[in-house]
Amino acid sequence: MATLSDRPATALVVIDVQNGVVAGAHRRDEVVATIAGLVEQARESGTPVVWVQHSSDDLQQGSGDWEYVPELARRDSEPLVHKRFGDSFEDTELETVLADAAVGRLVVTGAQTDACIRSTIHGAFARGYDVTLVGDAHTTEDLTAWGAPAPEQVIAHTNLYWQHQSAPGRTAAVLQAAEVAFAG
Repeated sequence: MATLSDRPATALVVIDVQNGVVAGAHRRDEVVATIAGLVEQARESGTPVVWVQHSSDDLQQGSGDWEYVPELARRDSEPLVHKRFGDSFEDTELETVLADAAVGRLVVTGAQTDACIRSTIHGAFARGYDVTLVGDAHTTEDLTAWGAPAPEQVIAHTNLYWQHQSAPGRTAAVLQAAEVAFAG
């Protein structure tokens, strides 16, 4: 269990599923639909849903590209964490949001696999959280022109190595969306 022993709750974290981030993402529609299903499942079970939204010089706050995709609608009661760095914990309110909800286990979805997803799962794990990456609910764009592997390889590799992470008192796991069960 998480090293945060006073935090028994789980939260679904949805990272950067913004118009400009996922416009050209691998399996975009399928991944967004999978995330939408997890959001509904979390809501039905009373599991907190935490939304993370990136901004940068290339992704200006308030722009159309900065907005979340229309298929995913955040409820006013669900926290929205604004960030400017890859790790969703870095210089944000995420730790406070999770502590206030007694969350010690994260179920992570979103974009981009090789940037903000990877940074956040590592950041959470280093901070003592149990971290489950939903293997079919994260995606990235094609960066092969810059020497990166194809998106499906990036996703597969991230799923492979994350399921083998270990550290004292914490768990790392990869589940497919159909395997995720939020306690009700």
